[in-house]
Amino acid sequence: MAKIVYGFSGEGSGHASRTREVLPHLIARGHEVKAVSYDRGYRNLANDFDVFETEGLHITTQDNRVHVLRTFLENLRRLPNGLQRLKSLKQELFRDFQPDCVITDFEPMTAYLALTTDRPLITLDNQHRMRYMRYPCPPRLRKDAMVTEAVIRTMVPRPSVSLITTFYFGEVKNDRAFLFPPILRREVREARSTSEEHVLVYMTQSFQGLLEVLEAFPRERFKVYGSGREGRQGPLEFQGFSYAGFLNDLCGAKAVISTAGFTLMTEALHLGKPQLAIPMRGQFEQELNAFLLDDRGLGKNGRELTPQLVGDFLYRLPDFREQLATYESRDNGALEAKLDELLADDAALAREYAERRRASRPS
Repeated sequence: MAKIVYGFSGEGSGHASRTREVLPHLIARGHEVKAVSYDRGYRNLANDFDVFETEGLHITTQDNRVHVLRTFLENLRRLPNGLQRLKSLKQELFRDFQPDCVITDFEPMTAYLALTTDRPLITLDNQHRMRYMRYPCPPRLRKDAMVTEAVIRTMVPRPSVSLITTFYFGEVKNDRAFLFPPILRREVREARSTSEEHVLVYMTQSFQGLLEVLEAFPRERFKVYGSGREGRQGPLEFQGFSYAGFLNDLCGAKAVISTAGFTLMTEALHLGKPQLAIPMRGQFEQELNAFLLDDRGLGKNGRELTPQLVGDFLYRLPDFREQLATYESRDNGALEAKLDELLADDAALAREYAERRRASRPS
């Protein structure tokens, strides 16, 4: 079977969550897999899988907005160690291990080494929606869409084939891109949705503006995760870090208010939970997620966060639930079958796609 280098981004938890579902499938099929990640991704999976620790890019935020200067300085500080880790990665996992192909969940070092060592590259992520899928885009975001596509091209150059997870199915731009339902954690797939009276709130890093808006609703009960605090303040109940506690509160929530990250959004969709999605300013993907969610009537775009907007969202929960009943949630079977097809016979089909890619013009 195939020898695979599998890189996944360590930024946030979504990439690691997706990888945790895919790696056991690959291993069960007899493939030899060396995973690569950094920071949270490495910490989340290193105890359970063979993971090489590398260095990666980081985004610094403040009050739900990308802080450009701090992001630049933080990544500049990490550059020397990143170059050293890249050298070690090339030696240990490419020259010594000799993989048949590379799979990347938006991890750039493995993607570049696939290109420079002439190996098939399979992308498996939600980011490539914005490169290889047509989607509706409001005029105010078109410039950001172009910039984001250019960034994706830079981060992951010339993939052989792209397996794209999405909750919006648009037209693909070429015959090397394939769309699949979102990959869900086993715990989420097996969870039972209930209906209680609290609203689950998830925030990343500091988002004081959101908390101030929610305090205007003293009759509501908001269970807040991600603030780094515990205790109660008016309608806000601050929760400590807990995977089990978070999933339990997600299953029991009457609604979700959070940033517009892909993973939590698709878990809420699967469980039938209306979501007020507040996109992080400066992150086009979150802007797109919130727009598409609102466009399909499955939740509300919280871009212009005000007490009036939150009040409207809570008032319209029955309408959102009615539309959510039409959302078709599916398992990971179709994507796993495609992976099996690509990787059979020492990744023969993946190599065929790579040869076809080399013969085509850059896109």
